[in-house]
Amino acid sequence: MIDLNILDKGQDYTTLKKSYVIFICTFDPFGEGRHIYTFCNTCQENTALTLDDDAVKIILSTKGTMDDVSPEMKRILDYIDGKGASDKFTEELEEAVRSARQNERWRLDYMTLEYEYRQRYLEGKEEGREEGRAEGRERTIQKLHERGESIASIADIVELNEEEVKRVISKLKL
Repeated sequence: MIDLNILDKGQDYTTLKKSYVIFICTFDPFGEGRHIYTFCNTCQENTALTLDDDAVKIILSTKGTMDDVSPEMKRILDYIDGKGASDKFTEELEEAVRSARQNERWRLDYMTLEYEYRQRYLEGKEEGREEGRAEGRERTIQKLHERGESIASIADIVELNEEEVKRVISKLKL
């Protein structure tokens, strides 16, 4: 999606600008004790071959134990991990967070986004349930049809009308 927003149709791939995707985790996703994991696009079959698209993915972990980031970054990661502000920057960050939490407009926007996300999630979950029910009905129709049950009997068992049962059976025969 980032590349789509940077690159116009027909534009040469090499014109992509450098992009960074940064994830901050409150756990160590790879269990190596690092605070920072940096990934660039390389060919899995030949690691000497790189895509050279300047796309970098950085995963920061608040649970790192190595001495692999600057003291400033370590303090930020500690702050994110809930250890409190420990320098001027994290104190300013804490104040900005406090201010944002008190901002009614921001809270309303946040709650609206959360509500919309939750609605989409629930709708997707319900769609998945309905798909599962439909697949289950189709398997039941198929088994009953293979056993020689009549269309009327199958329709009664799966609670569909006879035309829908016939449609499912004809679809299963394809």
